Amino acid sequence: MLREIRDLGFEYAELSHGIRLSLVPGILDAVQAGEIKISTLHNFCPLPIGVEKPSPNLYEFSSEKPRDRELALKHTLKTFEFAQRVKAPLIVLHLGSMELKDYGGKLEEMLERGEKDSPKYQKLFAEAAAKRAAKKKSAMANLYDSLGKIVPEAEKLGLKLGCENREAVQEIPLESDFEGFFRDFPSPAVGYWHDCGHAQIKQNLGFIRHAEFLGSLAARLAGFHIHDVQFPSRDHCPPGSGDVDFTALKPFVKPAHIKVFELSPKVPVESVQRGIAHVKSIWGGE
Repeated sequence: MLREIRDLGFEYAELSHGIRLSLVPGILDAVQAGEIKISTLHNFCPLPIGVEKPSPNLYEFSSEKPRDRELALKHTLKTFEFAQRVKAPLIVLHLGSMELKDYGGKLEEMLERGEKDSPKYQKLFAEAAAKRAAKKKSAMANLYDSLGKIVPEAEKLGLKLGCENREAVQEIPLESDFEGFFRDFPSPAVGYWHDCGHAQIKQNLGFIRHAEFLGSLAARLAGFHIHDVQFPSRDHCPPGSGDVDFTALKPFVKPAHIKVFELSPKVPVESVQRGIAHVKSIWGGE
């Protein structure tokens, strides 16, 4: 797995939330042999015992169930331990969600039918925005309590937490809450992780303007998941094949930021290479 990534020309790889325990010995061997370096881990990594498929939301910091919050903390700390073993400086985190009916799926269906400017779409969009604003309080309180426990551990280990923007309507923080969230967690261990595809989906839905949203959080930006979106919500496509305006994002991209190409395993190697070249042609050495 890691040799394939290296052979594409990458010096670093992210270990995702799909890494099974059975893969760990080979990963450690590859890292120790200097075959590749690890840029980031995506929580939870490796997967908890008995879990065999990608499960970043298996346990949530925001859950109303105390046991789920405890398990989220437990497996996040295990991810911290693994990061130390593979010398990864940053952990990408999903921060949580609230209980909400599936507004996102319905809105996406209407987008596909070209109904974004219809009164019906605007009514459903307004209802979704109002409902999630009304229901976020408890989930945010649980999230803050959970992060208050893990941020000191990250600081102690010299790790950075990349708090990722998400594509689902019910996930937190809400787009308008991110700036306040970072004011409430001023620690340099807490950074913003910008997923280009997720932000584009939120723009397509009407919740943000992609480049403006990124600019508002640029001071805390730690890195990127780079992929494209084919309208309205087919993500993890190679850059240049969808709607993401990488030129508009360029002013906020710095050499110190970690950049991870997060593409579907179904993407052919040639398309991966074209996507990488597309981003490099715009962002250059950044």
